[in-house]
Amino acid sequence: MNVTKAEMIITAGNKTQFPQHDLPEIAFAGKSNVGKSSLINALVNRKMLARTSSQPGKTQTINFYNIQETFMFVDLPGYGYAKVSKDQREKWGKLIDGYLQNRTNLKKVILLVDIRHEVGENDKMMYDWIAHYHQNVIVVATKMDKIKRSQVQKNLAVIRKGLGLSKEDILLGFSTETKQGKEELWSIIEDGENINR
Repeated sequence: MNVTKAEMIITAGNKTQFPQHDLPEIAFAGKSNVGKSSLINALVNRKMLARTSSQPGKTQTINFYNIQETFMFVDLPGYGYAKVSKDQREKWGKLIDGYLQNRTNLKKVILLVDIRHEVGENDKMMYDWIAHYHQNVIVVATKMDKIKRSQVQKNLAVIRKGLGLSKEDILLGFSTETKQGKEELWSIIEDGENINR
């Protein structure tokens, strides 16, 4: 998709702030610092639409972005960051859980994992949660430019095994630096047949 219009609609700290609209929502989930904001920026050809930070745990709200009046991208708070207080983690957990479970506009959830690392316990829990509610989970392995090309398939296989992906699940490598995987991910997002409530 050639994106010419992308804007932040709201930063929601609780469910009463979730926007009311008729657009399909595509949510991006992943642990802190996996590159959700960078991926959203890469998809819409912007550098600063979604704010990025080298500091893990920066996104503490659910951020809604209107893309071309066609989709709403939803950036979920990163999970698994140890330096955040237990109360804060629980608050985020309830916020994310409430959104994923009850949001009728939600059509797809894209789980981001770091291609350089084996799957963590939080990633597996999030995958299992998404798979419970959605068929054909979409997993994007970020930071593909950080490893040698010869390692890509091996690392993807480790992730597929670690998450226990089904044959129908999609696993895609992605680099925000080289934009590799961008066209493939857009085709998945735009494919109406893969949209499941």
